Amino acid sequence: MALIGPLGRRFTALSCLVALVVSTDAAGQTFGSKDLSGEELFQRFCSACHGPLGHGDGPVARSLNTVVPDLTRVAERRGGDFPVAEIRQIIDGRSLVVAHGTRAMPVWGHEFWVEEGADVTAEKDAREIIRRLVEYLQEIQVRPRRDR
Repeated sequence: MALIGPLGRRFTALSCLVALVVSTDAAGQTFGSKDLSGEELFQRFCSACHGPLGHGDGPVARSLNTVVPDLTRVAERRGGDFPVAEIRQIIDGRSLVVAHGTRAMPVWGHEFWVEEGADVTAEKDAREIIRRLVEYLQEIQVRPRRDR
């Protein structure tokens, strides 16, 4: 049963933002998101909703009021083209695209900026983190089958 109303939205936001906890390596040293690969970033920030393989089946997805999209089929839904700029803008989230309606996912551009120090350098790092995520999403797109 999906949670509805303000409590449900708070639960969803909290569940997604849990991923913002600073990672620690085996030696106990902390490292920021700018040190992670696109796949590692996806697992850390996106898999709770989108699932470990990007199919929209993460553990948090069941509690959401909206269907979580299968991110491996973005290009397929777009006639074979992967919309890099649009996906970058959706992940960043700091400029709401009115045509997309209300925003169900965290504003990752802001979260990455804050996590990296909330200054000019952090903005550069946030853009790089988003670039790596977009690149990874482009890599996991399903390849169309060729008829024989």
